[in-house]
Amino acid sequence: MDSAAIEDMFFSLQPISIRRMFGGKGIYRDGIIFAIEFEGDILLKADSETAPLFAAAGSTQWGYEGKTGKTVMMPYWSLPEDALDDPEEMQRWARLAFEAGARSAKAIPTKTASKKGRKS
Repeated sequence: MDSAAIEDMFFSLQPISIRRMFGGKGIYRDGIIFAIEFEGDILLKADSETAPLFAAAGSTQWGYEGKTGKTVMMPYWSLPEDALDDPEEMQRWARLAFEAGARSAKAIPTKTASKKGRKS
């Protein structure tokens, strides 16, 4: 999928940025990754709060086979079927993905924050 099509898909979250990564593209807003494009599919970020919503909508969680042969599940889900045909639904799912990405970004300690707690 080309970048212009991705930008059209996520018009409600503009401005977004798209960066190449591991054979696909990361889709960001405000430096927060909320979706990826991989092998022509768009996958939206979910977390413990939103994953049940994606599952209930018939989406599937993305996973890959790890080095040990076990499937490694990632926090990205396929687009719900109704999002492909309904721009309002697409906007809803994109917002949920961005919110999950924002929660995830807040949960990751920054280098600066971890240094503040140390005594010299």
